[in-house]
Amino acid sequence: MDWTVYIIRCTDESLYTGVTTDVERRFREHAGSRQGARYFSGRQPLEVVYREPGHDRSSACRREAAIKKLSRKDKLRLIKKGP
Repeated sequence: MDWTVYIIRCTDESLYTGVTTDVERRFREHAGSRQGARYFSGRQPLEVVYREPGHDRSSACRREAAIKKLSRKDKLRLIKKGP
């Protein structure tokens, strides 16, 4: 299965990183369903600003963890540069 690492920009300008097999479905879940991440309680997702497809589940999770360790400045640079 093809997994994608994604970053969502939120209403408070924070950046949320996750993995999924369907980015659009996952965004909808974050935006208005109980299946969304707890991170979105008190803030709303605005848009998907970064996608990195082509992973298996294991590599997607490793990449997600690596991105989460980046500074905000480095995440913004990654978003600007693209996958």
